[in-house]
Amino acid sequence: MDSRTHAFRLPHGADLRKAIEHYVGEHDIRAGCLVTCIGGLSSAVLRMPGATQFSHLEGAFEIISASGTLSVNGSHIHLSLSDGEGAMRGGHLDYGSTVRLSAEIVVLENPRFVFSREYDPDTGFRELMVQESGVPHEG
Repeated sequence: MDSRTHAFRLPHGADLRKAIEHYVGEHDIRAGCLVTCIGGLSSAVLRMPGATQFSHLEGAFEIISASGTLSVNGSHIHLSLSDGEGAMRGGHLDYGSTVRLSAEIVVLENPRFVFSREYDPDTGFRELMVQESGVPHEG
């Protein structure tokens, strides 16, 4: 089976990460990648590169891009956004980032693989593990 494309819109007030993960769970996506995410946020919770704590940002933000790996077994999403002055911020997306107006999401699912996350003592994080699913590739 070849890749499938999922497209959906999140409403005002949705928790961006929680809603994406809910969609992934509802559709039993075992290996997906976040192809695009645009829209707005009224708050963002990000871990900046090298930081151990998350930063909580409040205000009107434009989502410039988001990308990541998605699975019913765990996700990892990075987010880039701009404020009203056009200043950019970005980092690892956490729960509590609230959609302002709406967010448009496109996910590409590849049924040939199963993604999971396992703790890596070298990085201190749950890192991506990739396995073949056993579903044959068409083409």
